[in-house]
Amino acid sequence: MSEFIIALHALVFLMHAGESKSSEELSTNLCTNPVRIRKVMSKCKKYGIVTTKAGVNGGYMVADKGENINLRQIYEAVSVPIIESRWHSGDMDSDCAICSGMAQYVDELFFMMNEECVRMLENIKLCDVEERLGQIKELRL
Repeated sequence: MSEFIIALHALVFLMHAGESKSSEELSTNLCTNPVRIRKVMSKCKKYGIVTTKAGVNGGYMVADKGENINLRQIYEAVSVPIIESRWHSGDMDSDCAICSGMAQYVDELFFMMNEECVRMLENIKLCDVEERLGQIKELRL
């Protein structure tokens, strides 16, 4: 999930800046390593969410000025589940229906939860995130 957060933060920052930014500049704003930035941004580039420009004033730029990019596209670019469990309770070989079935049930539940989250993400655009961040800043003043 951290890759989604990195991509979202970087893309909103790029959209807000309105100009290209290097991975070093992005890493300063995101407070993370430039290598992680490059890894995530390469996934976004493959998906067509960002473009790159080489040279002195080069770096990453958000595609289409971010106007048509929704959070589902970002989610799909980084390909990480929103909700996941790396541990399962129970034992599939147990005679107890609860013990042997809980892992499968939780996997099915998490799959449905992820599908619902993805549907929700489709309705949120980068510009919506930028607008909400402005509101949050105003509340802090």
